[in-house]
Amino acid sequence: MPKILLVEDNEMNRDMLSRRLERKGLQVLIAVDGAQGVGIACSELPDLILMDMSLPIIDGWSATRQLKTNAETCKIPIIALTAHAMSGDRDKCLQAGCDDYDTKPIEFARLLNKIETLLKASTVNLD
Repeated sequence: MPKILLVEDNEMNRDMLSRRLERKGLQVLIAVDGAQGVGIACSELPDLILMDMSLPIIDGWSATRQLKTNAETCKIPIIALTAHAMSGDRDKCLQAGCDDYDTKPIEFARLLNKIETLLKASTVNLD
């Protein structure tokens, strides 16, 4: 069962998304801020991270950069989840180290497709 870390500070978004992911057979770990997200990612080594970019304590961009520079977590795929849908926001997320980007409100089928694609790619590229 793939393990997904959901880093999301909004309780309603967190609850809705985690339940839908669990119904699809994914194990979901939860972090409510960027610092907690980095800590859980380092201790649990999830298969994929869904990272809200506007987070308290450490924002999603900084948390992603920390994870991508850590030898133990650098290969974990990260999908940015953000309400920032302006021109350049996708590039900013990718430059921070995110492997993909999705906008809020979440279109679940599209997000699930991105999750499945990254999970398949990461299992092929394991060292």
